[in-house]
Amino acid sequence: MPERTRGDLRDLLFALLESTRPRQWIKNLLIFAALLFAKKLTDPVRLAHAVLAFVLFCAVSGGVYLFNDMLDRERDRLHPIKARRPLASGRLPMNVALPATLVLLTAAIAASFSLSLPFGATALVYLLINIAYSFWLKEVVILDVMFVGFGFVLRALAGAVAIDVEISPWLILCTILLSLFLAFCKRRQELEMLVEEAGGHRLALREYSVGFLDQMISIVTAATVVCYSFYTISPEVEQKLGTRYLFLTIPLVLYGIFRYLYLVHRRGQGGSPAAALLTDRPLLICVALWTVVVCVILYR
Repeated sequence: MPERTRGDLRDLLFALLESTRPRQWIKNLLIFAALLFAKKLTDPVRLAHAVLAFVLFCAVSGGVYLFNDMLDRERDRLHPIKARRPLASGRLPMNVALPATLVLLTAAIAASFSLSLPFGATALVYLLINIAYSFWLKEVVILDVMFVGFGFVLRALAGAVAIDVEISPWLILCTILLSLFLAFCKRRQELEMLVEEAGGHRLALREYSVGFLDQMISIVTAATVVCYSFYTISPEVEQKLGTRYLFLTIPLVLYGIFRYLYLVHRRGQGGSPAAALLTDRPLLICVALWTVVVCVILYR
């Protein structure tokens, strides 16, 4: 194979990988929440299932990102940041992206059903919801944010069914509220970045305003903190987890949320929660410390 052809193939593979947005795979770590709070982290079989579930969900979500970029490539070319994406910039042609997306999604869903029927069903629902989101739901004000939050809930649910444990209603509720917090912050950042061009990029953005989004962020921020606090001091949770010290993690949750709000309002970040987590050292340390403290409390 000529050197130039090998280089072209390598560029295409890198463009494909970039289009699956590996940075966003960090969201799929939510799959391990059920493993952690079910106190099964030391169970090698369940741990292996959770790791495999994480890999499969990364494949499914990567295929979803590819599919979404194919649909949005024309509008992305008008965006100051998204215009650099492989499909929008032309580095990844459609005749490569389309078959790659079909193969990736088909293989990932088939493998998900091989892991377990409930996990496969959850992965399929996640895929179908995102297809509906790409075609329609992302243009419906408020519902666009709620269905982004539903995607996080499906990740948490997928982690539970993958290791065959009951998922806590508290985990679902906290996940919903936190995901709404992140989604409203993302909409706010998009609105501030695009200003008067926001409606041209996404119709739903015409229905939002910074003031309205700030009100929504305030509501879900308070609800998230209250819900998590009640979770940590709930007698039911104390009995189930065998500890009454989970409340010690509340200050870390407060700091993490306040730090994220600081990044949104003072640093102009928030458009990508994954990027904010990976690039902001205090926030990253806070999340890591929360994980360590929870592990010590539950597995001491």
